[in-house]
Parts: sequence; structure tokens; C-alpha cells
Amino acid sequence: MWLRVLLVLALFLPLSTSAQLRHYVASLDQSQWTLSGNTPIICRLEHDIPAYGKAIFTSLAGKSHNLIFNLDMWVKPEKVTQAKLMSLPPTWRPGVLSTEITELTYQKYFSGEVTRNAAWSMLSELEQGMQPTFYYADWYNHDNKIAVGLSAVNFNRQYAEFKACLAGLLPYSFDDIAFTVLTYEFGGQELTHYAKEQIAKVQEYLSYDPDVELVLIDAYTDSYGGRSINQKVSEKRADSVKAFFVAAGITQERIHTVGHGELNHVASNDTIGERARNRRVVIRMSKPM
Repeated sequence: MWLRVLLVLALFLPLSTSAQLRHYVASLDQSQWTLSGNTPIICRLEHDIPAYGKAIFTSLAGKSHNLIFNLDMWVKPEKVTQAKLMSLPPTWRPGVLSTEITELTYQKYFSGEVTRNAAWSMLSELEQGMQPTFYYADWYNHDNKIAVGLSAVNFNRQYAEFKACLAGLLPYSFDDIAFTVLTYEFGGQELTHYAKEQIAKVQEYLSYDPDVELVLIDAYTDSYGGRSINQKVSEKRADSVKAFFVAAGITQERIHTVGHGELNHVASNDTIGERARNRRVVIRMSKPM
């Protein structure tokens, strides 16, 4: 194993006569993969690297299958560092060639990230029993070289569950619904067909994401009818949306409602279409930074 690592380093990171190599990778007994996130809004696959940190693959709900790999180091880079990501064969597969996956830059004080295409390549290499390995110079002593490997031992079972999780991710993200406008049919509490689809999305997302700490519901009317009546209508609309979320299991403490009546029109009231735009409920959601 050490001979193979030294040969790779000789090709990609030349060693001086006084250089040292530190190689971090889980042994056969240590190698474990864990599906730490398995919900319709996040899939997360983790692997501990002894004495170094953690390897994390993450995909979030959204319109496309996004994927980010994060090399969460216990000790963050002290300077901007260039690294090379290789795919190495395990020691029990002699004769299999190493291949380069990508080159990347570690930013100062941040963990290493690998974005979509290269991250998918890493998963593919692991699935085939290969060992994605990062090579870079120690930022405290540039003569010393570091190799950080991801072991494929015990990977495939958890990867199968990770892929099943990916298939169940919601096709929209928090950003897609964090600001949602619901519109109403004329003269009542009935949401339009499109608004019903939107509120169902918001409710579904909220049921899975406990990190949403506040849901603000602001309700408005057009100018038809008396001002006091419209104020009450707006309050009923806000309360009905809140009740919908509460019935779905969202705690009342996370929801704040305000009825604004005829205030804050977004269009005039001269046409049917403009009045329809004013009959609305605006849902705003926030999460901790």
C-alpha cells in the first residue's frame, strides 16, 4: 500500500529527500459508511476518516439532482492549497491503473468541496471498489505531503440506500417556496386551483424540515366591499391557511398571521384581473443562517 502511494506521489507531487508522507484512510476494520440524512428534502452519505475528519456526500431537494462532496477536516487549511483528486485501486487489485478525477483548490479556513460532476465520479469510482484519494502539500510545511483516501469497504449497501433516497427527493427546494403567493376566487375563501397546488407544496416541505423557524402569513383583499368587512375577510384567509398547516402537524408557534384588508395593493382594482392579484395571501418562511 505505501509503495503504491509513494509511486503516485512521485508522479503528481514530487517529494524532496527530506519530505514526509502522511496518509489518512480507514482500515478494513474501521471503514464504515452511514446514511445520516434520509428524508425527501436531504440525502447525506458520510464516511469517517480516522485522525483526519469526515467525507460527506449531500444532495438536497430541488429541480435537479444536485450533489456536493465535502471533505470536512478537523484542521482547516491555513492557506489556499492546490490539491489533486485521484482514483486508486485497493491493494488487492494489482495491475489496475490509477486515474485522475479532478484538480481543486482548498480555500483558507474552509473544508474541501467537490462539485457535481466530479462528486458523481467519486461515487462511481467507490461503487467499482476504487479509492478516491486527495493529494496535497501540507500547508504548515510544503515539503511534507498528505494523502487522504475514501475506502470503498462497506460502501455499496449504504450507497444503494443513498440512491433510493435521491429518487424520493422533492422536486422543489426551500428557495422555491420560501416566498409563495396564494390567490383567491372572487368573493370568498376559495383558493384558485394553482394556489391549492402551491400551498400543498409548502405544507409538504414544512412537514419534513424542522429548521424552518418562522412562517409569516400576510393576507390581503381587493377594495370591493366595506373596509371593515374586507379586514375580517383577510384575517379569516390568514387563519385558514394557518389552520391548514397546523392540521398537517406544523406547530402553531412557528406560524404568525396578519390580516391587512385593503392595504398594500399590488395592482389597481379597475379590472377583474387586477382585483384578483390583490386577493392574495403571502407566505414567507425563514431558516437560521
